[in-house]
Amino acid sequence: MALPDARLLYDEPGLWTVPEDAESLFCPLEFRYGRAEVRQIFSRGARLDRALHVEAALALAEAELGLVPKADADAIDRAVREHRVTLARADALERELRHDVMALVRSLAEAAGPSGRWVHYGATSADITDTALALELKESVAILREDLRELALALVALARKHRATPEIGRTHGQHAVPISFGYKMASAAAEIARHHRRLEELTPRLLVGKMAGAVGTGAGFGAHAPEVEAGVMRRLGIGVAEAPTQIVGRDRIAEFANFMALVAATTERLATEVRNLQRTEIGEVMEAFDESKQVGSSTMAQKRNPMLSENVASLARLVRAFQLPALENMIQWHERDLANSANERIALPHSIVLTDDILRKMAEVFRTLRVDPDRMAEHLKRSQGNAMTENLMLALTARGMARADAHERLRTLTRDAAHGAGLADRAAADPAIAALLTPAEIGELLDPEAYVRAAAAKTDRVVDRIESELHR
Repeated sequence: MALPDARLLYDEPGLWTVPEDAESLFCPLEFRYGRAEVRQIFSRGARLDRALHVEAALALAEAELGLVPKADADAIDRAVREHRVTLARADALERELRHDVMALVRSLAEAAGPSGRWVHYGATSADITDTALALELKESVAILREDLRELALALVALARKHRATPEIGRTHGQHAVPISFGYKMASAAAEIARHHRRLEELTPRLLVGKMAGAVGTGAGFGAHAPEVEAGVMRRLGIGVAEAPTQIVGRDRIAEFANFMALVAATTERLATEVRNLQRTEIGEVMEAFDESKQVGSSTMAQKRNPMLSENVASLARLVRAFQLPALENMIQWHERDLANSANERIALPHSIVLTDDILRKMAEVFRTLRVDPDRMAEHLKRSQGNAMTENLMLALTARGMARADAHERLRTLTRDAAHGAGLADRAAADPAIAALLTPAEIGELLDPEAYVRAAAAKTDRVVDRIESELHR
């Protein structure tokens, strides 16, 4: 059954389409999470088509080397390109044979007529399935690469807009020193850009296939084994796995799963920041909310919840959980067992569909994020200058006071500041400080806008580099 297009409507968070046959669907990926075009990569029909193209590439590569008659290889290729093999026929044969690849081979052999005798010549099942998997991952990598780029650029746009917007920095959940909101976004963009580079770096290791027979030696192809394998992969546009066993080494898949887990951790970190900054007590940012019709709570009509960010946090935890079976699958009995096969059919598609989903949702969050500079200014004012003690301490040290003495004096001055005058007045009234700094100098040192000039300049440098890298 073809999966319905039931993608999340990103421009109207909280609303989903409901397919007519929803009562027959089981997995939430079929109707609630992920995009139809990404799910389609993993549909049964698409997977059958990729495996058939691997078989055709094998026959053509063998014909080029004189191992298979060219006319027969062309007949096999035509049977594939003309879609003569149906999923229904392959399913019927699998019920009888209880072997999915053998069912595919027989289906193609039937469709190719007398030329079918050359289908799968010299190959083993994993040659077909692992090479077809590489084609599947090739499509997936292209999608995730663009997702990362779009998220990074959404963050860069926010960084440029708010390069010098002062915001209180927070460590341990407490006020620290001022940061610019733009620099916070630049830092996030740099992390996403690192993931983009990681994907580029691992792609050549991931996108490899094999055509090397039962235990990876290529014995079935004789002296032509290297040429057959190279010819197949060249036609399919992927690399050749170096020294496989019966299967392509699962360290490659595990690396990709770990990459997606890293991306999931980053997106949850960013989603958590949005959720925290949207808390009523802070209120410095807010997810876009359609006031005309969107509902935040069935009971509390006033609610404006960070729904997409919470959704990302939830799904990101699942993507990280899928990392474990990929690591376990590296462990095989001798040259091959089937302990990896079943869980990969579940874990890999789910991880990829969900990673795409959370990246797109995060990009939407930041493209439409409502930023409140006035609220940020309120929180800075509420600190009464305490958030700039670092500036004052460094200035006192430069004027001759021992750093430890300056630190202790400011620690004492800020201890009860919430119940009295601000730090500027307290510092100006302190004889030891007044001997070294004028009230005007103290005021300048405790000015948040002056404090974030360095953050603004650094933001410019960071986002310029990121944009240059992503637009290559």
